[in-house]
Amino acid sequence: MIALSVNLNKIALIRNSREGNFPDVIAHGRTCLDAGAQGITVHPRPDQRHIRPGDVRELASLCRERQDVEFNVEGNPFAAPMGDYPGLVELALENQPDQCTLVPDSTDQLTSDHGFNLKLDGPRLVPQIAKLKNARIRVSLFMEPDLEQISLARDIGADRIELYTGPYAEAVARQSPELDDIFASHCAAAEHARQLGLGVNAGHDLNLVNLPRYRTLPGLQEVSIGHAMTVDAIAMGLENAVKAYLDCLAGN
Repeated sequence: MIALSVNLNKIALIRNSREGNFPDVIAHGRTCLDAGAQGITVHPRPDQRHIRPGDVRELASLCRERQDVEFNVEGNPFAAPMGDYPGLVELALENQPDQCTLVPDSTDQLTSDHGFNLKLDGPRLVPQIAKLKNARIRVSLFMEPDLEQISLARDIGADRIELYTGPYAEAVARQSPELDDIFASHCAAAEHARQLGLGVNAGHDLNLVNLPRYRTLPGLQEVSIGHAMTVDAIAMGLENAVKAYLDCLAGN
């Protein structure tokens, strides 16, 4: 079974456009779990444009109330603290998510748009990964389908990789002639990761159109979906959107 982890960033972004707590991020997280989602993902950033440290704490508590539900906190482990944002690793150590996904996004990026280059970042990641694993937090690295880089992910202690699916999603949307080659590269990357003993997650711009093919990726364990889920929820309602993605992942 491929787990669906719903990313709540866009719900928080809407909330932050006004004063107060509407929409309520925690209530929306509860709705997703009640509808059958197997996990919740958040990507806090230092500027707190969407998810705030307080959201992380409350969502960690919500997920702990449920059996067979995982909480995934993702972000840049090198981003400096800002205001009451203490840094990604510090926030993870405080709240003990099941998984921490490390992502090489800069503070001024609109969204994540590339995987790690571990030839450059690997040595700096080693102590961060060690801190998380010593706290029994599973570590996933946001990666492109590059076999050499995936081998380095194993070498520096990662438990899983999350394949960056942005180019795949764009190829589907454009009906690109390169789509088959792109998907084949992801399949090869997933098989390579499995041979190394790494788990395989995926995320970025996955939706109900491109997910039916991507769900056939060898050994895929978890997808993280936020932007498309929020857009679909406008038309379907959040509960129905979650169920549509669960059906899609199940091949229904």
